[in-house]
Amino acid sequence: MRVTRIESLIVAVPLVRPVLLSRQTFTTREFNVALVHTDEGHVGVGYGRGGALVHAAIAGTVAPLVAGRDPRAVEAIWQDVYEATALVGRRGAVLRALSVVDIALWDVRAKAAGLPLGRLLGADAGDVPAYVSGGYYREGQTTDDLVREMARWVERGFRDVKVRVGRLTPVEDAARIEALRRGLGDGVSVAVDANQGLRDAATALDLGRRLEALGVRWLEEPLAADDVAGAARVAAALDMPVAAGEVEQTRWAFRDLVAASAADVLQPDVTVVGGVTEWTKVAALASTHGLPVAPHYFTEVHAHLVAATPGALGVEYFYPDADIISFDPLLVEALVPRDGRIAPSERPGVGIDLDPAAVERFRVAHEVVESRGAAA
Repeated sequence: MRVTRIESLIVAVPLVRPVLLSRQTFTTREFNVALVHTDEGHVGVGYGRGGALVHAAIAGTVAPLVAGRDPRAVEAIWQDVYEATALVGRRGAVLRALSVVDIALWDVRAKAAGLPLGRLLGADAGDVPAYVSGGYYREGQTTDDLVREMARWVERGFRDVKVRVGRLTPVEDAARIEALRRGLGDGVSVAVDANQGLRDAATALDLGRRLEALGVRWLEEPLAADDVAGAARVAAALDMPVAAGEVEQTRWAFRDLVAASAADVLQPDVTVVGGVTEWTKVAALASTHGLPVAPHYFTEVHAHLVAATPGALGVEYFYPDADIISFDPLLVEALVPRDGRIAPSERPGVGIDLDPAAVERFRVAHEVVESRGAAA
């Protein structure tokens, strides 16, 4: 089997109203998609984020190195692309591009084997735990609005939720979380995500101690990802777990995070870390050090990976009607949670079946890289 061509697309799904994080504001959600075509008719689908930079890296750097190869040789392809891009700044957009293409290659590999990705990786059939992610800041939003939003997800069967902090002062954010804990009751766990938005370790510790007293499940990304020493200081001072890693790339970055004791929960993102090939190595690293894994977003792939990873806490899920980040509008058949759990697709591959009409509607860029013959 050989890769005959690779398509790189950008699709941009507009939001009804702006979404606010600690330091960023979004009015649309932009996704990168790679389609890997083979001479045996299998088409692998990979996805991620990064926009024009990742699109250019897929079409101009990664795809030419993959076209013509046997798509099942995922380890060899990953290593070859990684080594070939050493001098072009492979961290960042290039590694995200490799991640997107690697997911598509694993999709082909599983389809060719006639197995869902999770089963190919050794998982049993069944569902995995999930938590619902929301609680973003909105213009004019009150604390009561936040409680009502998260109560909707609890009413749909979730007992674990995550909300955003970091845009307000520690006192104000703690008051929001206290009201939420009171409104949802003791049977629901609440994690919080600062999205790297707290200015320094002292601020993170101030907020962290207030949240710890409220029984928060974990504090996620309190500081900039580059500030590993600051994160280690925060993690050491709090009994509440600190979660991090969604923007880290490769097993070596996670090795350094673990060596610094900067995270109690590791959050590799398959679309960032280096694809399925590298995600599984990070999961093995976490297991070696007795650390749990709770991957960031992209539920369709992560459900398979969590199912095949003992010790993984579960997957992150965004309701499509929350108007936040969902990839669901681009899918023929989306995953549906039941009682706070999600079953990975049982179709061969990952189960990312794109809706052609939706892709065409939201597409803003498209480039095709053709194979010039089988690679050596």
